[in-house]
Amino acid sequence: MTQDELKQAVARAAISYVVPGQIVGVGTGSTANFFIDELAKIKNTIPGAVASSEATAARLREHGIQVFDLNEIVSMPVYIDGADEIDASGAMIKGGGAALTREKIVASVAEKFVCIADGSKLVKVMGKFPLPVEVIPMAQNAVARQLNLLGGEARLRLKDGQPLLTDNGNIILDVHGLEISNPVALEALMNNIVGIVTVGLFAKKGADVCLLGMAEGVKTLTF
Repeated sequence: MTQDELKQAVARAAISYVVPGQIVGVGTGSTANFFIDELAKIKNTIPGAVASSEATAARLREHGIQVFDLNEIVSMPVYIDGADEIDASGAMIKGGGAALTREKIVASVAEKFVCIADGSKLVKVMGKFPLPVEVIPMAQNAVARQLNLLGGEARLRLKDGQPLLTDNGNIILDVHGLEISNPVALEALMNNIVGIVTVGLFAKKGADVCLLGMAEGVKTLTF
């Protein structure tokens, strides 16, 4: 199976976690896009969704799915999103799609986080995928120096030769070369660096369930 076929398989499997009559939180990225396409097939069974990015909101609306502002929502049963890496504890690296802050906010309101990913995303130790960090632009160099002291190399993420800006108007520093053996501790440490908005480690509140697309089928991990 191709990587896209694996993503489609987990997207279909994730539909069983959508609660009829309830709003669903939806993530950002290629795997989340496959989920949105599947969600469109059952859109008449739910009031709508909360989007973790402007891109996700646009795709939901294209499918005729109502998009709710998170401020209108007290709680929701489930948030469904992909991961760039996930370990055996359910901790994840997220932010490859530059939506880490809104993803973390929407996930915090959901009762359950269902991660959908192809099997290559499951790793023993995270860090091969560069860790995204959303940063206030004026703090770029100050934050980069602090991140480099942790043993990695912080690099400004560019798009078309210019700094990529998040939906919040901030920049992203991708930290290369880390070996994340204690993701909960690293997340807490980075959260205390002045100028950082959000760290792309979802460890203190990681996934509750992970649906992994494997050659032999979808494997379900619970944490």
